[in-house]
Amino acid sequence: MNGRNLRVNGERLWSRLMEMAEIGATPKGGVCRLTVSDEDRIGRDLFAKWCREAGLTVEVDAMGNMFARRKGRLAGPAVMSGSHLDSQPTGGKFDGALGVLAALEVVEALNDAGIETEHPIEIVNWTNEEGARFAPAMVSSGVYAGEFDMDAVYDGRDRAGLRFGDELARIGYKGDAPMGGRDWKASFEVHIEQGPILEQEDKLVGVVARVQGIRWFDVTLHGAEVHAGTTPMDRRRDPIRALHEMLKGCYEMAAAHGEWARFTVGDMTVQPGSRNTVPGRVTFTIDLRHPEDQVLDSMERAIRAAGEAAGTPHGIDVEVTRIWASAPVVFDAGCIAAVAQAADLCGYETREMISGAGHDSVYVARSTPTAMIFVTSKDGISHNEAEYSSPEACEAGANVLLHAVLEQAGVAG
Repeated sequence: MNGRNLRVNGERLWSRLMEMAEIGATPKGGVCRLTVSDEDRIGRDLFAKWCREAGLTVEVDAMGNMFARRKGRLAGPAVMSGSHLDSQPTGGKFDGALGVLAALEVVEALNDAGIETEHPIEIVNWTNEEGARFAPAMVSSGVYAGEFDMDAVYDGRDRAGLRFGDELARIGYKGDAPMGGRDWKASFEVHIEQGPILEQEDKLVGVVARVQGIRWFDVTLHGAEVHAGTTPMDRRRDPIRALHEMLKGCYEMAAAHGEWARFTVGDMTVQPGSRNTVPGRVTFTIDLRHPEDQVLDSMERAIRAAGEAAGTPHGIDVEVTRIWASAPVVFDAGCIAAVAQAADLCGYETREMISGAGHDSVYVARSTPTAMIFVTSKDGISHNEAEYSSPEACEAGANVLLHAVLEQAGVAG
């Protein structure tokens, strides 16, 4: 059997997505399954159970990354697929979980059909892709790729002061498998688009060829706390005034850098936080994105200049600190072609895409030929409890993954 007519069981995939979504379910239909939380542990345990029932061996490395392996006729290298099971605080059912469970469904479909592959197949659940509880994002795939120091990641703390390494051990997922260096022939990740393009074009599947670069910054505006009623306007060092002017400059900068430029302020704190006190300090975050490094350089220079221009006239000291960067990625041409061919075989119309979001595949691509598969998101909504991808879209992504994996793993003769 060559497997060309093989398809996944969409009902089984959907059922598992819905069962996983019950873990950390929120009142508005989303999930809160923060990394290395009790909910994360329960989700991991369920995934491991399903994998073992499918005949896979499961290993966990020192960062808590889970690897579930199906033997091939050859000892290795394996074709890898997967994503993450952790979520945003008010996340959706599909972000990350679809990629993990679609990879499991590929194995289940092969088992059902009695197909042996030449190369092994390995499923991964990466720890802390979201970065919502412990920043930065994609941290465990980053440790795997040598981007981050594991001990430094262990020492990271959440807002409650809890240490990442301690929490990983507490939930029982600080594993013994060696960190890094796994033998992979190719890698594929299915993910919801998290944007509106596929839905607008009435397509279920996107072939992801590139990923935008991302840079994260912490910004602090230092002023002076004074009484709101007694201090004349011209005698204040008011960081809010500088904030207004800086943000205006930054939004104008983003507009000037074209359609792929992204500028976001996602978190802000005003101190001391009293309504009758001019604040002494404002802190906020910046997320910059663009597919080209040189454009990101220009955007970064522009936000620093905007801070200086806004702060100086008002006596405000502005600190802009880059805390993390992920370079733009161009995926492997052979893996991109495998995804496109798989979609064509399954009868899905596609378009080539650039991912505006970061994914673990960014770091995997440093050492392994990699590509991604997007499926349509209703109204382009993600990182939101209203996030939704239809059963048809999820099944389509898994079918494309199945045939891309088969193309790379080979059917044993």
